[in-house]
Amino acid sequence: MNTTELFLIAMAIIFTVPWLVWRLGRTDYWAPLVVVQILAGVVLGPGVLGRVFPDYYQFVFTPAVVQSLNGLAWWAVMLFVMIAGVELDLKQAWRHRRESGITAGLALGTPLLLGCAAAAVLLASPGWIGTQAMAWQFILGVGMACAVTALPILILFMEKLGILRQPMGQRILRYASLDDIAIWGVLALVLMEWERVGRQLGFLVAFVLVGYLFRQLMQKLAERDRWYVALIWLAVCAFGADWAGLHFMVGAFLAGAIIDAEWFDQEQMDQLRHHVLLVMMPVFFLSTGLRTNWGVGGEAVFFAAALLLVAAVAGKLIGVHLAGRILRWAPGEAGIIGWLLQTKALIMIIFANILLDKDIITSETFTALLLMAVASTMLTVPMVAPGLTRLIQSESRPE
Repeated sequence: MNTTELFLIAMAIIFTVPWLVWRLGRTDYWAPLVVVQILAGVVLGPGVLGRVFPDYYQFVFTPAVVQSLNGLAWWAVMLFVMIAGVELDLKQAWRHRRESGITAGLALGTPLLLGCAAAAVLLASPGWIGTQAMAWQFILGVGMACAVTALPILILFMEKLGILRQPMGQRILRYASLDDIAIWGVLALVLMEWERVGRQLGFLVAFVLVGYLFRQLMQKLAERDRWYVALIWLAVCAFGADWAGLHFMVGAFLAGAIIDAEWFDQEQMDQLRHHVLLVMMPVFFLSTGLRTNWGVGGEAVFFAAALLLVAAVAGKLIGVHLAGRILRWAPGEAGIIGWLLQTKALIMIIFANILLDKDIITSETFTALLLMAVASTMLTVPMVAPGLTRLIQSESRPE
């Protein structure tokens, strides 16, 4: 078969397998379609399918097919990250800066500290740190991966739970938005290459100057033209960041972060996010699965994933409960908010992909982080739904 035919076979597999598992298995409560797609990517990768059926795997996923899939995956994830940047609402965060600052700081700082401790444990054994990483880059990178909140998936979960447009949902979005900024800022620090620091600083200065002109232009355009200009802006920013050594996904986030959500119809933006998830992101999940590796042994990878999961979940819950005590939240709120903010999924996987691209972590560490992200996301709805029901019932009772 030629490359086109093999590519289409791969695409059919990518969309068929997870959908059948999700629909026939009725997994939506504990594993939404996006989680099933991530798991399917791991199963279809070299660590599972490649070992069980090596001839079949090599027949379908040839280097040319993988290269084509990667191209689609790059654009899909750039769109997704840009949308995450657009959805940041810094005006609301500033308006409630004391509450937002305390909660976001503790919700990020506590899992970051525990994640760094977990990374230090992994560092004691060979096979986890990348060849281009210094110890502090590995520890800080893995620690921040444990602190990440997946803002787009958080939005999907809150829509599912019916609280997205409620006061609690808007509060949670503020906390996650502030943490998103810190996460990408730390990533830029981790990726800083001192030999290319001049180029990186030049990119940031140019981004500020051109970004100002871009904002002036967008305010003068009709909305239908803003969509096209935003895509051009995305490609330019991603190229500039990658050229400077910061990675194209850092540029994609910056491209979205300076775009005001008010410039676009909210319903159309929601539809774009859903369509990117439906049409393009499954390719990214498969592309991610192709990078998983069990080279240090399956038991070691699962141990590392469990260690990172404990650090991520416990850190987020402890941090949010501390914030709840300081701010005197109602009973039960901290648990709900903490479990929602510990959702990892896409953004953590994107974060880990960047660390792997820059050789800061090995593919074994990437696999452990991927498993941690999937597990944390699968825990979210089953842990939140009962507590949310109790909270709603307590608020509805007459005093």
